[in-house]
Amino acid sequence: MIQRQEFFKILATTALLTLTGIAAAQSSPMTLLNVSYDPTRELYVEFNQAFAKNWKAKTGQDVTIKQSHGGSGKQARSIIDGLDADVATLALGGDTDALHEHGALIPKDWQKRLPLNSSPYTSTIILVVREGNPKGIKDWDDLVKPGISVITPNPKTSGGARWNYLAAWEFAKRKYGGDAKAKDFVKKLYENVPVLDTGARGSTITFAQRNQGDVLIAWENEAYLLEKEFGAKFDVVVPSISILAEPAVTVVDKNVDKKGTRAVSQAYLEYLYSDEGQDIAGKNFYRPTSPKAQAKYAKQFPKLNLLVTIDKSFGGWTKATKDHFADGASFDQIYLKK
Repeated sequence: MIQRQEFFKILATTALLTLTGIAAAQSSPMTLLNVSYDPTRELYVEFNQAFAKNWKAKTGQDVTIKQSHGGSGKQARSIIDGLDADVATLALGGDTDALHEHGALIPKDWQKRLPLNSSPYTSTIILVVREGNPKGIKDWDDLVKPGISVITPNPKTSGGARWNYLAAWEFAKRKYGGDAKAKDFVKKLYENVPVLDTGARGSTITFAQRNQGDVLIAWENEAYLLEKEFGAKFDVVVPSISILAEPAVTVVDKNVDKKGTRAVSQAYLEYLYSDEGQDIAGKNFYRPTSPKAQAKYAKQFPKLNLLVTIDKSFGGWTKATKDHFADGASFDQIYLKK
């Protein structure tokens, strides 16, 4: 029988070994994979460096964050099919919902786990035209005029394209009255689209580098990055109505628990809400959600006349996806009959 003194000696030794193991695990380098959508490349290059430096200072552990980018819907499908993402930072909540619905990779209530419905920054949809706006484009209804070439990606694969589609739909619904009129309007718009790229960055390249199209429907941050890179070659047009885009973020539970990366993955997403994370969002032309960063970057963002939401205008992403983007829904009815 083990004596009391020997028992406590064994217990203390076991605890020491456990703590040593934890410390060793924490000091071992770690790699995370952030699977994101097209236009966030620049944002996460800067953010990843900042987070890795902060994490190293706090824990002594080196962490490397790898990035994967593409059309948001396509990226969600890749995770469901086995891409080993630690975190998903996709373009819309509907794509993230698919990780639960089709892969059981995250819980149903994933959006409640971080502040502001797990959206640390927001954006909207605006129009980009050639220098001097030679076609005189001022609002959505100019995009359906004869002879106007519109560049926008494919809503079946791109989250940004879905925001574009719904913003145009809501404009037409309010201006012309009802969903039938909106559907007819959006059909005419897509008749002016010569090519559907799979993602938002692909459409930006088509417009800016391949010189196709008169107008690009774009994420706000993508539009201002274009302006920053190419200067006076492009002008930004703010439409009378747009939509509040809320890209959402989540830990991919099934993967982080398998890989042992939950703590660092959770900290990574929480750091998006920190002062530094919010500042980096603003510098990369995303609209920060913290009052401090909002005040700092207020001058770089135009005032928007009317910003509708997916919940109020379309009944949330589950309904919007069923009504507009599922097989046989409104987009298929519009585009496949072109």
